[in-house]
Amino acid sequence: MENKNFNIRVYGLLINKKNEILLSDEEERGIRFIKFPGGGLEYGEGLIEALKREFLEECNLKIEVTGHFYTTDFFIRSAFGNGGQLISVYYLVKPLEGINFKIVQKEYDFEDQIGESKQCFRFLPLNNLREKDVTFPADKHVVKLLMNKIK
Repeated sequence: MENKNFNIRVYGLLINKKNEILLSDEEERGIRFIKFPGGGLEYGEGLIEALKREFLEECNLKIEVTGHFYTTDFFIRSAFGNGGQLISVYYLVKPLEGINFKIVQKEYDFEDQIGESKQCFRFLPLNNLREKDVTFPADKHVVKLLMNKIK
């Protein structure tokens, strides 16, 4: 039987003063992927509350949501969890404090991280951002939208 549940995810597009966007390189159970920072909505949370929680959990960074950027408007089957339909919401965000987490220069620079879950962050110049720089279909679509916006 097909899973008819929804997987709701929320992501932040953090663009710094150098016009670079923050990416999250991750590895879960041996599978590597690159995405925008953020994650899953927990039951009882609002979208913005979830995004603020995700940034605190992943980056130890307090953020302000400055605007809605995009919500998926096409069907995507969820790659994680129990499957079902994925709905992703993207917000523009800005840090409320200095960035104190480690920023790496190359993809998947996990250094000495061990275990099934690894994560690192890096900035990529917005002008150099391409669909191939992210893994998932919704993120690739957001990259297209961002590229059209900066032209």
